[in-house]
Amino acid sequence: MNHHLAQRKIDIDTRLVTAGAVLTVAGTVVACTGMVIATGALLAAGRRMVRAMDVPPSQQAAQQWRRAKEASMAGLQAWQSAADAANGSPAR
Repeated sequence: MNHHLAQRKIDIDTRLVTAGAVLTVAGTVVACTGMVIATGALLAAGRRMVRAMDVPPSQQAAQQWRRAKEASMAGLQAWQSAADAANGSPAR
């Protein structure tokens, strides 16, 4: 007696697979639309905020950069003065 294993077939309900794919695509479209709307709202709010500022962000950045450079130079000069004093050299 020859026993052959019966080949098993996968029984896939194509209607469910199709419905799942359609819902996935629809969800993706809704999510992308939501992200576009939210991004637009955030950009508009940012533009309004910048327009309402007394000093534009570029000018604020330039002022902060200038202050940082001045603070850095002051720190360097103080460090050099302290090093010179510790070595007995005259102050610069």
